[in-house]
Amino acid sequence: MLFAGVLRKVGLDVGSGNVLDLVRAVEYAPIGRKQDFRQAARCILVHRRQDLQLFDEAFQIFWRIPPTKQSTLDIRAIGEERRYRQPQITPPPAGTDDEGLSGESPGAKPGDVDLTRTYSAREVLRSKDFAEFSAAEITAAQLMMAELSWDPGRRRTRRLESGSGAVLDLRKTLRRNLKYGGELLELAWRQPKEKTRPLVLICDVSGSMERYTRMLLHFIHSIARKPARVEAFLFATRLTRITRFLTYRSIDQAVNELAKSVPDWAGGTRIGQAVKTFNFQWLRRVLGGGAVVLIISDGWDRGEPELLAREMSRLQRSCHRVIWLNPLLGDSSYQPLTRGMQAALPYVDDFLPVNNLNSLDALARHLNNLNAKRNLAPAYRPPKTGEPEPELPEPRVINPALTTTFRHPMWGRGSTQ
Repeated sequence: MLFAGVLRKVGLDVGSGNVLDLVRAVEYAPIGRKQDFRQAARCILVHRRQDLQLFDEAFQIFWRIPPTKQSTLDIRAIGEERRYRQPQITPPPAGTDDEGLSGESPGAKPGDVDLTRTYSAREVLRSKDFAEFSAAEITAAQLMMAELSWDPGRRRTRRLESGSGAVLDLRKTLRRNLKYGGELLELAWRQPKEKTRPLVLICDVSGSMERYTRMLLHFIHSIARKPARVEAFLFATRLTRITRFLTYRSIDQAVNELAKSVPDWAGGTRIGQAVKTFNFQWLRRVLGGGAVVLIISDGWDRGEPELLAREMSRLQRSCHRVIWLNPLLGDSSYQPLTRGMQAALPYVDDFLPVNNLNSLDALARHLNNLNAKRNLAPAYRPPKTGEPEPELPEPRVINPALTTTFRHPMWGRGSTQ
């Protein structure tokens, strides 16, 4: 059962019926004969050719001979130890300085490593750009993204529930006081009920975002596995709803189905038209209850900037918060000079990077601590000839890894965030 749970975590479709079949197969292929048991497990638990390599790696890690005084229950710790070979720590020799350090300490056993010469592969992976990830690093990053907590906050509804509110619950009060002969000695109160805010993701899969598309789909898939209500859309030149594909347990299967269902994958970019389609076809359906909208795009747009500004203004006034995630913002030399970003930024509440795992961690913390107050921009008005441009609020640029200074033409002044 533990091994089946491990296979589910890495993306294999293993049901309880498959586990029972494997238990019956043990009568003919005992666990004592490792290779026979491995082949039987492959035949019963693997249903797709692309899952064979994942199964072999998980089998070697889980069914290995454990060293003394170590548990095999934590598969993540086992995987880290197997990949990076946790070094044995030996103290540095006495009387040596930095210039006199050698490759090995005198008297140290072969294979022992000084702690000062080691590094954390997990930390290196967290700061590495998504565009440079290999296939193995994508799998490791998927496990790290699953550990993040996504809580867009809660909102008060019109419904009431039992609690310590200011509204008297007459029915419950009468039932509670029947034991006192109808005398009202204990009062029951009601308070507004709270629900988790919905989360709406609108992701750019055009040609300019192709380097980040794979990791961003992993990001969307990991958020959809959380209890919060999630709606997801992809766009390039048109908008496609992909919420039903997020129910697949395997991200590889979800990506394969998405590639068939999104006709404009890796095509041009029309952000304004995509946001307009969302506003007119999906806004009333998915933004009920004060949703938080995440737009993931680099801002390269082939459409009209006036259309994007007008639709972003409508979107901002229809939801609880608009957060724009730009993978290019992770670069310290980035400035939002494209027409798309210049048109959209005045109607964005928060402007954040999404280029590595550290930026996703910062995004998760930001969502968990959203402030109810917001600096709402005035509704969009087409500028008239000779009329001064209105003062628009500045979006918060949140990036703990860098300090960005740029001048926005619609703000009219330099801004250091």
